[in-house]
Amino acid sequence: MTAVSIEEQVVADQGAGPYAITTGPDGALWFTLVHSGRIGRLVPGAEPTSHRLDPVCGPTIIVTGPDGALWFTEYQVHRIGRITTGGTVTEFSPPTPDCGPFGIAAGPDGALWFTETAADRVGRITTDGEVSEFPLPVTGAFPSAISAGADGAMWFTMNQANAIGRIGMDGQITVHPLPTEAAAPVGIAAGRDGGSWFVEIAAGQIGRIGTDGLIKEFPLPDRSARPHAIAPGDDDRLWFTEWGRNRVGSITPDGTIHVYELPTANSEPHGITLGPDGALWTALEIGALARVAVTP
Repeated sequence: MTAVSIEEQVVADQGAGPYAITTGPDGALWFTLVHSGRIGRLVPGAEPTSHRLDPVCGPTIIVTGPDGALWFTEYQVHRIGRITTGGTVTEFSPPTPDCGPFGIAAGPDGALWFTETAADRVGRITTDGEVSEFPLPVTGAFPSAISAGADGAMWFTMNQANAIGRIGMDGQITVHPLPTEAAAPVGIAAGRDGGSWFVEIAAGQIGRIGTDGLIKEFPLPDRSARPHAIAPGDDDRLWFTEWGRNRVGSITPDGTIHVYELPTANSEPHGITLGPDGALWTALEIGALARVAVTP
């Protein structure tokens, strides 16, 4: 039976809003502070540091890029940011104004791909800042998280269109409607089983879509949990946050789900990632990161 222990580390004041988190190429955790306009850095076991951005920029999702830097979206000021492990920041503005960039992920082509929530587009930015944009075939879709799939394409959630999208490296887009109405998918990540796994925040379900477009949905024990983000662990399980019920959970490829309470009530877990120490780490909006250690 799996044993799980959870510890929290304060990394910012309660109003700073840790939101998304990723493991950087330097063996540190990097995270966005969405309400204070900062990028944070934590080496497990050490004290956190942070880098100041525009205070109102609203940094959201952050990932490691193919160039060894961290890339992030600035939702409120409609920019894409890049920060080196030494703290040097560069910012880029997509051609479409007020586009609301949110999700971002490294693609198999050596570029970063991102979603434009307010413009119904998917964007691509090279590591030297050249941006291309691809319009979706639907309007009002609110494209959200994005992830590289096992088939060499990018897969993304369409929160308001209630669908999962696929965009190939040629820019061709396919839309896969979800079986459950008004499920409102948000986070998405590639699983080790070759599928893309996503969370349905409004339906309280975890979903999986294969490269063939086949969708399966797995109801959570608590359908009101409002799952927010999802990420692979160090085995075949994926881990997700339950923003509405103060928990993290895991799901196996066959749909077996376990959930675990976080130590602090109303901590608002958002992003989650596999850390450099082999534990799962999740960003808590109350100003902390939670370390989720799993023992087989």
